[in-house]
Amino acid sequence: MTPDDPAAWLFARTSGGIRWGLERTEELLAGADHPHRRFASVHVAGTNGKGSVSAFCESVLRAALPGRTIGLYTSPHLVSFRERIRIGGRLVDADLLAACEARLRPAIERTGATFFEATTALAFLCFAEAGVDLAVVEVGLGGRLDSTNVIDPLAVAVTNVARDHTEYLGESLEEIAAEKAGVFKPGVPAITAETAPGPLDVLRRRAAEVGAPLTELDREARIGDVSLSLQGTRFRLDSERWGSHEVRIPLIGAHQARNAALAAELLGLLPDDVRPSWEAIERGFAEVRWAGRMQVERVRGGTWIFDVAHNPAGVQALCASLDHVAFDRPLVVIAAILADKAWDEMLPPLLARADAAILTTAPTAPEGRRWDPEQVARSLNAQIPIRVIPDLSAALMRAETMAPYGTVLVTGSVHTVGDALAAQGIPIV
Repeated sequence: MTPDDPAAWLFARTSGGIRWGLERTEELLAGADHPHRRFASVHVAGTNGKGSVSAFCESVLRAALPGRTIGLYTSPHLVSFRERIRIGGRLVDADLLAACEARLRPAIERTGATFFEATTALAFLCFAEAGVDLAVVEVGLGGRLDSTNVIDPLAVAVTNVARDHTEYLGESLEEIAAEKAGVFKPGVPAITAETAPGPLDVLRRRAAEVGAPLTELDREARIGDVSLSLQGTRFRLDSERWGSHEVRIPLIGAHQARNAALAAELLGLLPDDVRPSWEAIERGFAEVRWAGRMQVERVRGGTWIFDVAHNPAGVQALCASLDHVAFDRPLVVIAAILADKAWDEMLPPLLARADAAILTTAPTAPEGRRWDPEQVARSLNAQIPIRVIPDLSAALMRAETMAPYGTVLVTGSVHTVGDALAAQGIPIV
């Protein structure tokens, strides 16, 4: 990243932290002639799975609407900032990104916009300038006051509600659900895959209050006969809208089957002129790529799995997938978790499935949020060998020698997986 790279300048704004409110984002967009009003959108919120659901939707829409330009805005990125903004299935053009950043920079500086506020405005301007017809937009944090909540979408999804970012969203699931329900808008159809009574009741009440027709996934579709392999997931979908189908997706996990089903039902809520056929859904599902989500790679004879699980719910889904796929032993886990995450809950289930583990740090993790792997190792009562190798590159090399024909699992954060993929030279798209 060079000093004149737009991403470098934007990253300097990360010290601004999180500042609630839509007013700065709205001011940035107003100064650029409201680019977010020049394309249609689908809005995806939730604690876990919203990135995968967004990726499924974007892939299907490209398959269904070959004559139209589809955008995808997600966060965070793994390796390159340009991953956050995709147009027509490709990372945003570097020249377009630079031109849009230069146009927005005076207003960003004047308003004191945060990194995510500036990035959201930048994405929407890139979409408008590139002639995007329909964009899938993933919520960054929460929903009600998230910068993306300035759009007027065609349909909305809330994947689920779990504990994460409690310092911003609240301690209880009901408080977190109330923030995520803030994406519901009058007359805009919405769907959720949440099932827990407390948060689900919050979502139902908020939808009723604003007049958003809310669909619940489990009332519309049933998922069965799920089978996993290192090549992907198969399952049966019985849907009120789509009928009964055997579905294959390249993403691995029972949770990905559920994400795919939610994406299919969300897409079914779209207006007739952009609603895909089932054949387009099948094509889009088959072609979806979403790096860092139980991503399997063969590296010099060994199997490597990269997964960005960064909270207890994510680790639970990862472990459920590991329990249902056949992989070569030994299994060596490389973990680097941010200090403010619940690593004491995340590590035990991972270590219970491993033959050995290496605790390390991710070079791109914010310095103030890096854990102390030595201290963490001392706190563990593990039944397997635990090594502490703070340098990630050295940890990767050591793991390869420990499992030359076995399996290495890299997990713990987006920073960890992104840094590992870059070190191994594995492309994101």
